[in-house]
Amino acid sequence: MISKRQQIMSGREMERSLARLVLQIIERNNGVEKLALVGIHTGGVFLAERIKKKIFEHEGVDIPVGSLDISLYRDDWSLAAQSPMVKETNIDFKVEKYDIILVDDVLFTGRTIRAALDAIMDFGRPHSIQLAVLVDRQCGRELPIQPNYAGYELLESIEDHVEVLLSEKAGHDEVLLIPRQP
Repeated sequence: MISKRQQIMSGREMERSLARLVLQIIERNNGVEKLALVGIHTGGVFLAERIKKKIFEHEGVDIPVGSLDISLYRDDWSLAAQSPMVKETNIDFKVEKYDIILVDDVLFTGRTIRAALDAIMDFGRPHSIQLAVLVDRQCGRELPIQPNYAGYELLESIEDHVEVLLSEKAGHDEVLLIPRQP
């Protein structure tokens, strides 16, 4: 068991992982003309914007990007807080026209992604939905949800916490593994 906070990804490693994810997305989809990105608040929104920028650098195509708040779609929202903090959902394109790349920072139990799928379907039925995550916590999955693209695969204890720090909010990029306090 890890006894203190451990960096599992530096900012440089995060950038390399995102660059690799972009190439995999482009290759799997035979280009980007039918793609749109939807980031899950909060970390997924920042990562979706970064992926959009990298796709533009590679392909010269400015693909649509949206943001999704899943607070009211969660199956545990009543347990988390009596008044959930609702953030903005902004999907200003017709999802039916696109293959959606759903973007989040960490995949753990799968419950956030399940809620995001429900939320997207309220906007229409996309051609397909693929999942891109920065960190795939392979232990602790409660639902049969797997990413199509993962920047880092983590097999540590389910009790430990993964914290993704992004420059847009924290001032720097880093992924930390934080042991559960006894």
